[in-house]
Amino acid sequence: MHPETHLALHHARAAELRAQAEAHRLAAEARQPYDVRARLGWALVEVGLRLATPRPVLAH
Repeated sequence: MHPETHLALHHARAAELRAQAEAHRLAAEARQPYDVRARLGWALVEVGLRLATPRPVLAH
């Protein structure tokens, strides 16, 4: 392969990767932040599961 051809392919692929990275970054920024109500809800579920799980009986 001619060096100029190889370099042109490299530049084209690099531009593709930069465009994909930018699209991913924009999509990540557009995503809704994790809702406080959802975090509180999952915390309550975790507490409920801990309360519902029987504690092991310790043998003396």
